[in-house]
Amino acid sequence: MSAPPLALHIPDGFLSGGVAAAGGVLAIAAVAYALRVADRDLDEARVPLLGVLAAFIFAAQMLNFPVAGGTSGHFLGATLAAVLLGPWIACLVMAVVIAVQAFAFADGGVSALGANVLNMGVLGALLAGYALKAGLRLLPDTRAAFLGLVGVVSWVAVMVGAAATSVQLAISDTVPLATALPPMLGVHALIGIGEVVVTVAAVSAVLASRPDLIAVGRFEAPDLAPGPRAEPGVAS
Repeated sequence: MSAPPLALHIPDGFLSGGVAAAGGVLAIAAVAYALRVADRDLDEARVPLLGVLAAFIFAAQMLNFPVAGGTSGHFLGATLAAVLLGPWIACLVMAVVIAVQAFAFADGGVSALGANVLNMGVLGALLAGYALKAGLRLLPDTRAAFLGLVGVVSWVAVMVGAAATSVQLAISDTVPLATALPPMLGVHALIGIGEVVVTVAAVSAVLASRPDLIAVGRFEAPDLAPGPRAEPGVAS
């Protein structure tokens, strides 16, 4: 078997049957719950946003940028989805994007689809959504603080995905954890910087034009002054 790539999209053949199955079960459970949340909470006015956001994340993930050592990385999008849709509906969007990539473009293995959805979609979106919820309770009620928190969380979400991928490869006896984890974290620490730039820029643009679309934190007017926010929280 060739060496595993330093990427979050795990190809076919790199996970053991048990790890792939476990990832699939967890991903299916998360997506099933996300569908229930969407059926309960997603109103018709936000359905177009879900589609546009999924298309944007899909397109952005197709654009790779170079990292050290000849590797490349791409935008993840879990934090952006969580900011605009809440964590659970963000899981749903990420699952759709990752599934289309696997079946239509062979970007990530079909047998590893559950693990890829878990690593890039479920863990990233839930971490982002609930970390932002906690941070909003502690930080000043300003847009600068909010955007700074978004940046930090988006970087951490990339690192969590990289760590989870390394652990799954190690449990599958594909590569020892001590061999996989340092380079994965090192490369994705750099990739995460690109994630921060894209996510903060996108959220800043939404705040400037349509702050009502922000599901995490509430801002009333598209100006520089922070608008009043009801109890800081996250849409389910």
